Amino acid sequence: MSSQKSQDKLIKKLAFAGLMAALCYAGYAFIPPLPIPGLFDLTSGTKVHFGNAFVVLGALFLGGPYGGLAGAVGLSLADILTGYGASAPRTFICKLLIGLIVGLVAHRLAEISKSHDKGYLTKWAIISSVSGLAFNVIFEPTLKYIWFSLITPNADKAQSAIKTLVSITIATSFVNAIINSIVAVVAYLALRPVLYKTGLLGELPSKRQKQA
Repeated sequence: MSSQKSQDKLIKKLAFAGLMAALCYAGYAFIPPLPIPGLFDLTSGTKVHFGNAFVVLGALFLGGPYGGLAGAVGLSLADILTGYGASAPRTFICKLLIGLIVGLVAHRLAEISKSHDKGYLTKWAIISSVSGLAFNVIFEPTLKYIWFSLITPNADKAQSAIKTLVSITIATSFVNAIINSIVAVVAYLALRPVLYKTGLLGELPSKRQKQA
């Protein structure tokens, strides 16, 4: 019976990861990017898209490895199927790391899969989301620079990556991360009770189990 329960739990987790991968894809490919006059120019690629919010959401629900892989697969496919296949390997690495960092903070440090009050969950959902997306603000252009300097040399693209890295303190990079963090946290807090109640995320330990 225990083996059967473990197998059922794994199947549910894999199915949920597949759903999150699809949502990551849809968040980038189908939800229109958000233009903000004065901050974002859609023609230059500086835009708010919601793919990262689903990467974070997946990691909050499933943990770092499953959530990160769901985001990496979903957004890499989005790159490939929307004509940006060359960037898919970098996307895979960046999204996997976002998920791993969010999952590390949320599940290893805060243990949000256990029973907690809403204030505790809100605080750690915010901290986890910001940790993963703030890391990405710095890591993504850094990886892009390394990629175009060493792996597939392209001086113009490497220079563009350096320009982005140097200017990470401007509003465009952080507004994107903040908006995706807000979307992920709001969605997590709204969906968490429902998903646990229906058993899709397993069972919350009782307070007695938590204290044991």
